Amino acid sequence: MTGTGRYAWRVWAPPIITVMIMMATVAYQRGHVLRSPSDGQLVLILLGATALLFRLHSPAAVTAVAVLAGTALPLVGGHLVLVDVAAIVALYTLATLRDRRTAWTAGALAAVSLTAAALPWQAGGLFDLANLVPANYALIPVALGVAAKDRRALLAQIRERAELAEQTREQEARRQVREERIRIARDLHDVVAHHITLVNAQAGVAHHLMTAHPDKAREALAGIRDTSRTALGELRATVGLLRADDDPPDSLRPVPTLADLDVLIDGFRQAGNDITVTRTGTARPLSGAGDLAAYRIVQEALTNAGKHGTARRAEVVLDHRDTDVRISVVNPARLGHHGDGTGHGLIGMRERAEAAGGTLTCGMREDGTFAVLATLPTADAATSRR
Repeated sequence: MTGTGRYAWRVWAPPIITVMIMMATVAYQRGHVLRSPSDGQLVLILLGATALLFRLHSPAAVTAVAVLAGTALPLVGGHLVLVDVAAIVALYTLATLRDRRTAWTAGALAAVSLTAAALPWQAGGLFDLANLVPANYALIPVALGVAAKDRRALLAQIRERAELAEQTREQEARRQVREERIRIARDLHDVVAHHITLVNAQAGVAHHLMTAHPDKAREALAGIRDTSRTALGELRATVGLLRADDDPPDSLRPVPTLADLDVLIDGFRQAGNDITVTRTGTARPLSGAGDLAAYRIVQEALTNAGKHGTARRAEVVLDHRDTDVRISVVNPARLGHHGDGTGHGLIGMRERAEAAGGTLTCGMREDGTFAVLATLPTADAATSRR
């Protein structure tokens, strides 16, 4: 059945059924078949039933008409006390479409009106139990209508919450994808900036030594080869995070960690940089994010030292403590002296440190050096903070 057909059925079925029930009740009263309803009864029955055609648009007005018709019905010829079906339908509809206060007020007024109209014609007089019937069939449909409305409201609320939860899950998934893309972009920035800087420095050394010291120039070119191979490997591993689940596992490489720092330092030294590394304390494991952040911070700091420093020299200090590791990268620098760059590297280092639960500060010092200072919590400390 189409939507139009269902709506027409809701409009026309109750009035037709109401007329049929009321006419049968009038024709068959107390076991005696009556010839036909009186003119007054017929008019009132049709009036109440016809009013039901408009109950969905004007439930309060229709309820008033139906109750008044039901109240007048015992007063016409025959003085029959009937169950007013039209009032029942109207009160139920009113309760489902209007607020509780309106519904219960209408139900109470209908109960009083219908009971007062039926009271003089009851066989037992004032104390006839049948006097309770009008109040029952006036208040019960109100209660059922209120319950039906509450149930619909509850179902709508549950549906709304389900839709909101689904939207929240989608938003969370999009947020996680966005954050993962930002993280991958940072990794790509670190990898490309670091290795291209090394290749550029090694190419400069090779060009300078090509004529006078070809052997050393070849060593520099070999360094370029190794650096570019390493860069391709890291790029493949980083971009491999975007691969499908069914890609072969050997297409992915583990992300670098602080344990790979010596290889990183060797690459800078091969490019002609004087890098000293000092380690103090007992090394303790970092979280996955902290390990990667430590490696990338040292990598980016040394890359910036090569780009913006006044000398190809830097000092790296790793101070391992009980709850964290402190990383210090210091290189000669001068205010106003800087190479090419966007400044995103410093922002990326700070964000990496904060994402791992640590802190990072950087800036010029009075002794003419630029210092990058980072503190990253160990895995146990990071877990206890959560």
